[in-house]
Amino acid sequence: MKKIFPLAILFALLSIATLQAQELDFQVAVNTSKAKARIADPKVFEALEQSIQEFLNNTKWTGDVFETEERIRGNVVININEERSATQFTADLSIQATRPVYGSDYETPLLTLQDSKVWFDYEQFQPLIFTESNYNDHITSLLAFYVYMIIGMDYDSFSPLGGDEYFKKAQDIVTTIPPAVAAIEPKAWRSVDGNRNRYWLSENMLSPRIRPFRQAMYDYHRQGLDVMSEEVNTGRGMVAAALETVSKVNRAYPNAMIMQTFSDTKTSEITEIFKGGSLQEKNKVIQVMTRIDGARAAKYRAIR
Repeated sequence: MKKIFPLAILFALLSIATLQAQELDFQVAVNTSKAKARIADPKVFEALEQSIQEFLNNTKWTGDVFETEERIRGNVVININEERSATQFTADLSIQATRPVYGSDYETPLLTLQDSKVWFDYEQFQPLIFTESNYNDHITSLLAFYVYMIIGMDYDSFSPLGGDEYFKKAQDIVTTIPPAVAAIEPKAWRSVDGNRNRYWLSENMLSPRIRPFRQAMYDYHRQGLDVMSEEVNTGRGMVAAALETVSKVNRAYPNAMIMQTFSDTKTSEITEIFKGGSLQEKNKVIQVMTRIDGARAAKYRAIR
């Protein structure tokens, strides 16, 4: 005989299953204070904020089940710069994503990134729907690209080169952008537009020259940070070894975008980790990180 559940219990169980199934737990903010002109109805931006948050958090991005405590947390801030029309906008996009560190309540940053002068179309109540291998609209392609990059980085941090599938998905999005659309947003989707854009971010993570860096990200997170709650010296030593590998990759692939992104993401964390290290560790890390990120040399010297 089938067991009949009261509807309230059934809905609760379905809600729990949905919560466990999703990968992301992101907060989204849309800011219009810097907009040059006010054309669109302010309610459009309220709807946009809610739509993006639901799109990020309710879409099933992988085939895996994430427990609540395993979800990738983050923030997306969209600062509207210009309202070109009531439905077309340019903006600066800020993304910050973290993953939990084993045995602690600390969350380590996976990606901290600023993407300037993005554009998109959006109408109030417009559903955000992403289809792999097909271009639907610019805003869903843009968001899905960064989602797959973040998930790839998360998977790399838990298993060696574990993010391949998701970096390839991000690269596939790059190839689906129509040329006419890519031309609207210069220096974003194309290889010919410098070496600091979305094309190169996905290219870097799939390049054979970057593979040692990706292995280092596993060592840094899984063998380093995740053991520090029980073996702080061992974990810190693994982080230091991973940074030396990153430095070697930086020499082999100079000016790679991922190196700048790594420094933007990890500078504060690295300085905090090694404030508790030995003088030998501190000196070595200062030397290594100054080679990788000379612009922040003063911050690394502050470790001493």
